[in-house]
Amino acid sequence: MKAILLQRYGGKDGFQVEEIPVPKVCPGYVLVKVCSSSVNPVDCKIRNGLLSGIGPDLPAVLHGDVAGFVAEVGKGVSDFAVGDEVYGCVGGFQGLDGVLAEFALADAKLLAKKPKTLSMAEAAVMPLVSITAWNALIDRGKVNGGQKVLIHGGTGGVGHIGLQLAKAMNAETHVTVSNLQKAKTASELGADQVIQYPLSQPRQYVEDHTSGEGYDLVFDTVGGSCLDQSLEAAKAYGTVVSIATRSSHDLTQVHVKSLTLHAVFMLLPLLNDQGRENHGKILSEIAKLVDQSKVRPLIHSQKFSFEDVGHAHDLWESGKIMGKILLENTW
Repeated sequence: MKAILLQRYGGKDGFQVEEIPVPKVCPGYVLVKVCSSSVNPVDCKIRNGLLSGIGPDLPAVLHGDVAGFVAEVGKGVSDFAVGDEVYGCVGGFQGLDGVLAEFALADAKLLAKKPKTLSMAEAAVMPLVSITAWNALIDRGKVNGGQKVLIHGGTGGVGHIGLQLAKAMNAETHVTVSNLQKAKTASELGADQVIQYPLSQPRQYVEDHTSGEGYDLVFDTVGGSCLDQSLEAAKAYGTVVSIATRSSHDLTQVHVKSLTLHAVFMLLPLLNDQGRENHGKILSEIAKLVDQSKVRPLIHSQKFSFEDVGHAHDLWESGKIMGKILLENTW
């Protein structure tokens, strides 16, 4: 089969089209005929050699998000049959081959039936960001209708799903964005209040939108100084959840406000093979919300083929995007 292999770390020239064997199906796994994938920040960081601890040994097939058809079912798999339309985040990391190929081998526990109301292409941008947002807001944050929730990066990959999940759980949902265009998009996605952070600092928008009390739950999808702002924006006894905590911070606010602080690393079940079935269950719930018109993917206007994955990485690294970057298999 045809596949995109990363031959060396660095720029986009490390990607090459190659012919490799079709994976053999083993017990508990299914073979997926790949239709689409997407670009996530972790894919670009692995390509750059920045995450050698979780990236596969080279040469390797990258990318985890996939949507496609089940082509073959391994022993012990009862939830899927040949021809099923599925989606999931299944590989591109240590011990798990990625999906930039005609076929991908996937642990069945990581898959779910794709939403009926989405195309394969639309479904492929959902898995990693949806599981991450669910882990943060529902598993850790326990989001509910009695809360006032702040989400940083409301039109980003994880943020735009988090916004819609919080709304689906009936929370009052506020988001931060960087400009007017993103503010308009966030409002269209259902945000109750949109804050342009270049124009308003935490102390000001906490005063303006919570009467100075702070937010019950703050979701940091950005990291760095945004985590510090999240701690500042949370109310006493509130909760802060972050997906980007690889930096040093002063935790005084955690102490003086008696905050609960959670870090979420969505890839851990893929890397340690513990709790993978939760990913499939979460994606099944996401599919229900999508088909109920409560969640929809935000997709960047420019789409790419698998052969153009390097250009897709360049676009993500430019920062000039809104939503997820889609990759379509034309083989």
